[in-house]
Amino acid sequence: MSNAGFSLKDQLFNREKMVLLAGWMEAAAPGFDGQGLVEQAVARFPELELKQRIDWIADCLQARLPAAFPAAAAVIARALPEPLDPTLSDDDFGDFILAPFGVVVERLGLEQPGPALELLEALTQRFTMEMSIRAFLNRWPEEVLDRMALWAEHPNYHVRRLVSEGTRPKLPWARAISLPPERALPLLDRLHADPTRYVTRSVANHLNDIAKRDPETVLARLEAWRDAGRQAPKEMAWMARHASRTLLKAGDGRALALLGYRAEAPVTLEGLDLSPDPLAIGDELELTVALKAAEPVPVLVNYVVEFEKAGGRRGEKVFRLKDTVLPAGQTVTLRKKHRFKGDATTFTLYPGRHELRIHVNGRCLGAAVFELVLPEAQGGARR
Repeated sequence: MSNAGFSLKDQLFNREKMVLLAGWMEAAAPGFDGQGLVEQAVARFPELELKQRIDWIADCLQARLPAAFPAAAAVIARALPEPLDPTLSDDDFGDFILAPFGVVVERLGLEQPGPALELLEALTQRFTMEMSIRAFLNRWPEEVLDRMALWAEHPNYHVRRLVSEGTRPKLPWARAISLPPERALPLLDRLHADPTRYVTRSVANHLNDIAKRDPETVLARLEAWRDAGRQAPKEMAWMARHASRTLLKAGDGRALALLGYRAEAPVTLEGLDLSPDPLAIGDELELTVALKAAEPVPVLVNYVVEFEKAGGRRGEKVFRLKDTVLPAGQTVTLRKKHRFKGDATTFTLYPGRHELRIHVNGRCLGAAVFELVLPEAQGGARR
């Protein structure tokens, strides 16, 4: 199915959602102008992006709530729908139309951390408050960490997840936090054994954030958790892999060893073919890789492309080819098609000589070169 015309902001924030929100508010506060809230909010939706819509709805809500936080918090608490199903072991964020409540709590309750954190605890059981908690973490770090120590044992897994997700050093699209990464590690020590994937995925993502600056701390933690045996072995292995994904991509030897990949594994590269050559920007390069092992061995096979960059500089990117176990004495052929997109938003391609290297368990086994050219240079280049 095509996604042409799909708009996430219109799916998450539209008139129907605003009517739902207005209904909650009218039930919580007799006399609340729900219709006015709907009309004021949706009038500006066409000009606003997703995050702007959240802030604008918060503006419209705040204008209709008591100015004093305790009174406004009481109305919000009464307006909340039923919590998300607490018996599940994994779930999504909840309904995004609840996100503006978190913004209102940030604005009105920042100087009253006690009642504000109580309301965020209730809100996150309906929609994640991972964005809003960070304002309080910056303003009241000790108070929030003390509360999070209690939340780490909370019966609702959405609250437990907030402990990890809200303290992530590099939470996507969120404000930065001043909390040193090591301050949250004692909380992760408790959460890593959580029975729900929704929580352990957050813990793994949190560690992957830290790994970008401090690999040793992350690997030491993963090794200690593995040795402690509090988490089921299968889930611990999944967490270790997910938390180490940046390190695995970089070929970090300790991370590879943690997951059972031996850098000195007896594997040889029997063949490497790249086709076509030259390759037009926008077309697909087909990789054919032949590997042979002297004994059964688990392998993580990546390929590294060294690119031409502006000004004659060189850069490289790592891509996953295969994670498998090679049998003894047999040649195994791996194939993949890699499109060199000419319209990528994050990386600009330049014509010139490129090199592709095959890495097995972090060790380079061989390389081949190919020429990347402008589409018109190949005349009949594939479309």
